[in-house]
Amino acid sequence: MKMSNKLSEMTLEELWELFPIILTEHKPFWADWYNEEVTLLKSILPQDTQYHHIGSTAINGIMAKPIVDILIVVSDADKMQQVANIMSQHGYIIMSKSDTRISLNKGYTENGFAEKVFHFHIRLTCDTDEILFRDYLNAHPDIAKEYEKLKLQIKKKFEHNRDAYTDAKTDFVQKYTDLAKNNLCK
Repeated sequence: MKMSNKLSEMTLEELWELFPIILTEHKPFWADWYNEEVTLLKSILPQDTQYHHIGSTAINGIMAKPIVDILIVVSDADKMQQVANIMSQHGYIIMSKSDTRISLNKGYTENGFAEKVFHFHIRLTCDTDEILFRDYLNAHPDIAKEYEKLKLQIKKKFEHNRDAYTDAKTDFVQKYTDLAKNNLCK
């Protein structure tokens, strides 16, 4: 498959080929990457912005894609757009955008993944289920291992289809996010 030189000109299939699903053993330095990146973000974003390490790199002891997910929480839609604009001006790439969510990334190059890769999820205060899921799995290592097993199974099938890989995890993630929410009310 011939690929374009610029990421912005590549088809989704070309991007998925260049950036396959890779799972690796948990690395303690992912927390350091998160802290370093948040320090950088705090120097450019509004002071009242909140940051959370989410995704599998924030879950102890399970395999993960070597991509650090950072949830950026803001108070309203105007601030969400402001944060995305500032990040874009500093080289972060906006990947998707809706009225209530904006996703950006850093560390994708025309030659594949950079050494450090990040996904940023800008969300409103009321949209932080990823924190509940992360905390639930960290509190329940047996469930975290089930999640790891699921990810290893679907990786084989969806190595070059990130959307299908994510979709195949949705029911599991929703089930344990709902359990985490129910535990909050007890």
